[in-house]
Amino acid sequence: MITIYVYVLDTLADWELGYVTSELNSSRFFKMDAQCVSLKTVSYSKDPIHTMGGLTIVPDCLIEDMIASETSVLLLPGANTWSDPKHGTIIEKTIEFLSAGAIVGAICGATVALANIGVLDKRPHTSNGSGFLEMFSPCYKGQRFYIDKPSVADNNLITAGSTGGLLWAKQIIEHLDVFQSETLEAWYKYFSTGKPEHFFALMQTLPSNNEN
Repeated sequence: MITIYVYVLDTLADWELGYVTSELNSSRFFKMDAQCVSLKTVSYSKDPIHTMGGLTIVPDCLIEDMIASETSVLLLPGANTWSDPKHGTIIEKTIEFLSAGAIVGAICGATVALANIGVLDKRPHTSNGSGFLEMFSPCYKGQRFYIDKPSVADNNLITAGSTGGLLWAKQIIEHLDVFQSETLEAWYKYFSTGKPEHFFALMQTLPSNNEN
């Protein structure tokens, strides 16, 4: 069982999580022998949070309920409220997850939170463009490890900028090995280009279409 923890906080950027959470939670394109996935929203309290898009989310569990292991994933979405000290606990928890071999995915504003505690100082990473982390994280020292791409995977740390949600999702799914490789490639091509031939190619890769 793979447990996906999605940290939720006020002003969460809804669109950044859309691809990865919908595919992992629905399992609609999973390969036959893929591990089951449990997706849980987590926060510092059980109080409802309000996303940037106006949605209300009631967290499923608290930070202290999380279990860090090689079958865990922690997703940190973008938000305008990462500077609030009450989110410090989840950022510290990130170090525990990385050390345990869990996947940590951070996108947009969450990369600033990681930069603030030095997680990005010696690992390949990306964010919202060159100079962004310096602007919002005065203690950031990872300039020589910065890669100017929409999303960057460095073993179990996967970072992305605000427009990198699709590639970020692809890299997380690839790391979890829940799609067949040809399914993932067709899925990515379809959603990145919108061309119908990639949709039909995607459908042909699914287990139900390959039984005969």
